[in-house]
Amino acid sequence: MNGLPLLTILIAIPLIAGALCLFVRAEAARWIALVATLLDLVLSAYLWIAFDPAGAQWQFVEKVPIGGPISWALGIDGIALVLIQLTAFLMPICIGASWRSITRRVPEYMAAFLLMEALMLGVFVAQDLFLFYVFFEGGLIPMYLIIGIWGGPERIKASYKFFLYTFFGSVLMLIAMIYMVATTHTTSIPVLMNTNFPVDAQKWLWLAFFASFAVKLPMWPVHTWLPDAHVQAPTAGSVILAGVLLKLGGYGFIRFSLPMFPEGSLYFVPFVFVLSGIAVVYTSLVALVQRDMKKLIAYSSVAHMAFVTFGLFAMNRQGIEGAMVVMLSHGLVSGALFLVVGVIYDRMHTREIAVYGGLSNNMPGYALLFMLFTMASVGLPGTSGFVGEFLSLVGTYHASSWAAIAATTGIILGACYMLWLYWRICFGVARTAEAAAMPDLSAREWWCLAPIALAVLWMGIYPESFIRPMRNDVGRLLTRLETVTPAGDSHLALPAMHMPMGATH
Repeated sequence: MNGLPLLTILIAIPLIAGALCLFVRAEAARWIALVATLLDLVLSAYLWIAFDPAGAQWQFVEKVPIGGPISWALGIDGIALVLIQLTAFLMPICIGASWRSITRRVPEYMAAFLLMEALMLGVFVAQDLFLFYVFFEGGLIPMYLIIGIWGGPERIKASYKFFLYTFFGSVLMLIAMIYMVATTHTTSIPVLMNTNFPVDAQKWLWLAFFASFAVKLPMWPVHTWLPDAHVQAPTAGSVILAGVLLKLGGYGFIRFSLPMFPEGSLYFVPFVFVLSGIAVVYTSLVALVQRDMKKLIAYSSVAHMAFVTFGLFAMNRQGIEGAMVVMLSHGLVSGALFLVVGVIYDRMHTREIAVYGGLSNNMPGYALLFMLFTMASVGLPGTSGFVGEFLSLVGTYHASSWAAIAATTGIILGACYMLWLYWRICFGVARTAEAAAMPDLSAREWWCLAPIALAVLWMGIYPESFIRPMRNDVGRLLTRLETVTPAGDSHLALPAMHMPMGATH
């Protein structure tokens, strides 16, 4: 396959399949979407096998000029590779989860999902600044439609809130990008990653990018769109929103904020740690009092994403590698938890926790998988959740002991709300006759959940297979950061920010 534009093909497959879906009937659209997502999964697996962790930083590079400084420039490093695997892995599962639950305007639904896959993959492979922006913002459109057309009773409000929050944050990022191109005369992301911008300019550029990435991640206090979007979205919409779309914010931090603005990132470490500390404690407490299963898992996502920002801005190897593993693990585990909620919602058409109880009696297979994903969410050793949170916590402790204490509090609270949720759903006595009569998982539901369960255990038992592809790229980032990274809690004693943009190193 040498010489083939593999990354372009990776994006083109779901785009072409999505267009085809618009011209066929519902059943054919389902099969086209499933085949297309499986083809992308196979191609991404080939990229995984062919990628050389000890080779060049950027591999499978493609570059075709479009106009001016802008190019169709694609390429991946180990960090992008693992996120591509996560996306390609979850998409066929989302199609399977929607096979029977979506009965209205099925061709358009499948086309929206395939368009979203193409745009998300584009974010991870783009090496041109404005190409990245097009993919990054373009992903809003299909998710906006998925929530607004196929969502719950309050879907219109939730879709508008989702769109406005994420769009307005990105306007500032676009302005910063224009300044960067005007200053450096290049749109190449690899070149910009090694460009030394003036220190004061870095602070303002960092804030502009932060406005977009913080909403996408999401960080407290710009997280309020997430619970509404999750509650109203169809099951597969919640899976891909939590599994991949939230990771675009973390990817933005590691691809742009840290390497391009190292002094700016260092300056705002206390700010990020304070927001992350509030997020991990506050949203965990809010999760404890939720009555809706989806809303509880949505708030838990905000708490888990705080571990990503803790780890990334610890600016050390354990923290950054831990943050990446947290993103991968959360993508699998939160996606699985939303699928678990969707299974019983399809049977009872309610997500109220109080309606259920005792499901381990009549749905033992369901209770078993639900238990595995609950344990992974709380960080049980042997599951994917433990590896990422442990590494992130170690890295955070080296950067700031106070931040590590806040993160540890979040782990304890996370165990409280997840175990309490599981106990109320699966143990005790069934609260309604309908709950007691629900059948166990169907073959299709097993096919959706079992692969995620295997991946969660694989990552927990042998995390090296996921860390190895990105180890050298984390090392390159640390080399970029090492000249500005202080030791321990000296993060908390940093100079004041100045207004002028023209200062130099």
